[in-house]
Amino acid sequence: MRRLYWIACLLSLFALTGFAVNNNDLYNVRITPANINADKVFLLIDKSDYRLYLYEDVTLRKIYKVVFGSRDQTNKRREGDKLTPEGTFHIQAKRMDKQWSRFMLLDYPNEASMERFHEMQSEGVIPTAATPGGGIGIHGVQSGTGITDYYVESRINWTEGCISMKNSDVNELYEIIKVGTPVVIRK
Repeated sequence: MRRLYWIACLLSLFALTGFAVNNNDLYNVRITPANINADKVFLLIDKSDYRLYLYEDVTLRKIYKVVFGSRDQTNKRREGDKLTPEGTFHIQAKRMDKQWSRFMLLDYPNEASMERFHEMQSEGVIPTAATPGGGIGIHGVQSGTGITDYYVESRINWTEGCISMKNSDVNELYEIIKVGTPVVIRK
């Protein structure tokens, strides 16, 4: 819990100071398990700029391009809406995947997202029969179906609410991410 507090403080500081980094270098750097401490890694996914930022402690180590389920940047409301949830999550499981190369499952819906879901139901924003959905994760593209890295490069959203990366990027990330890694998703 204390670590999440510090992560939230750092993210707020970065947003306020508009930190300057040569982003071009951070797209091309190669990250391996040998040159990063996986225990200090957390991910920040910014839906508004289609980026996943990999931090090691307080240092921004790499930037990846990503896409989502919909151009609608609002927070996930319910199952089937093709929206990507916002909040603080954790990697719950990892697996090799025939369809998406690699898949890193998030713990969505977690307690905070369930509270928000129930609030929306009680306010009549979503039907009482709706469900929050699940199975949200970070994965590659579906090359066999024609969905390729071009979708990520061109910001073409195509998932059901997951975060999609180029297969080479998700393969790299998969090697350094541990189960339990914090993931902050924001707009």
